Amino acid sequence: MSECNVDHSVEDVKGKLHQQKQHLPEGMTERLLQFMEQDHTQEILNEIFHLLKKYDLADEKEKTARNKRFQILLANL
Repeated sequence: MSECNVDHSVEDVKGKLHQQKQHLPEGMTERLLQFMEQDHTQEILNEIFHLLKKYDLADEKEKTARNKRFQILLANL
């Protein structure tokens, strides 16, 4: 994933999540929505946004890597 200098809001992240929900593993959307109910740093919001960005176009290896990162982030629930 490339670097981006745009700060993404909670609304941006939730919007991207809803765009990609049909492509995410079962239960991931609900867990991410629950995670988003907490306060997070701008760095975390940006990371989640970019993990979700073009998720549907990623190959299986990339999806696996992104899913592992989601799991790490969600372990803080």
